[in-house]
Amino acid sequence: MILNPAVIALAGGAVAGAALVGAAAAQGVIIARSWDLASGSARQVELERRTALVSTLLGHALVFQVASLFLFVFAADALAPQFTGAMCAAGSLQADPHGYPALLLMLAAAVAAGLWLVLDHADGLGHDYPLLQVKYRLLVLLAPLVAAAAIWEVAYFRGLHPEVITSCCGSLFSRAGRGAGAELAALPPGLAAALLWVTVGGAVAAALLFLGVRRGAVALAVLSAAALPASLAAVVAYVSPYVYELPTHHCPFCLLQREYHWLGYPLYGTLLGGCVAGMAVGALAPFRRIPSLAVALPVLQHRLAGAAAVLLGAFAGLVAWAVLSSGLRM
Repeated sequence: MILNPAVIALAGGAVAGAALVGAAAAQGVIIARSWDLASGSARQVELERRTALVSTLLGHALVFQVASLFLFVFAADALAPQFTGAMCAAGSLQADPHGYPALLLMLAAAVAAGLWLVLDHADGLGHDYPLLQVKYRLLVLLAPLVAAAAIWEVAYFRGLHPEVITSCCGSLFSRAGRGAGAELAALPPGLAAALLWVTVGGAVAAALLFLGVRRGAVALAVLSAAALPASLAAVVAYVSPYVYELPTHHCPFCLLQREYHWLGYPLYGTLLGGCVAGMAVGALAPFRRIPSLAVALPVLQHRLAGAAAVLLGAFAGLVAWAVLSSGLRM
């Protein structure tokens, strides 16, 4: 294991966060089983205080879970000079078999954490905790995902050794190479572009439609969910060569470096935030008829749809700028 401050902080934070989420899930099961809002007993008062504490602690833990996704990639990029053959985070992640699975698990956990935080916020808008049972049942499913992400992250960091010879992004994301990266790079640019613009453009249109007539929540959620993998694939096959102005360079991680003005951070940040906001609009739709949420929930959905439109629109704008301002023509 490389004893780097960022590595130690991320590994420690991952373990602490997983433990906190696991403990909160256990408390959530206890609270959900004994919950009786009509009761004025001391036990019910204790449960109400406990659920407020659990929500507060989970809020901090899950926000860290989302932030740690970007910090993990940043740390992997910073570690690249320590490995022979690595030029960016692509090579660092390849230096141990747990690297890319850890990244995918952290991405899934970040999306799930974002959706749970929205659900928890919506629950707080009702005076009778209307979504308490739902959010704690979902927390039982979220906790193993966070734990798996932490286990793979720690295993990745433990397996890193400076003497390891790894591959550079040029071979990992090459059409002539092997593996998932090579398969993404081999996608026809026209097809990848079409998937990006159809899903992202459709999600923005659905968000604007929802803002106008308060309909289409499910369509917005589906398009937002589809836009995330479609856009990530398009960044490799379609967007990256325009940024690098080199048709054979498809690495999605070099976008995070100074030479390219750290474009990857706003690009991936707006995509992730917009997709989570769009999915959350649909996730909240089944609860609009709950009496205590009848007024507050549509307002929250309206704000989330606005956030989805702005963030995904910003992502589309960054992609368009990268393509149109490039000297490369394909």
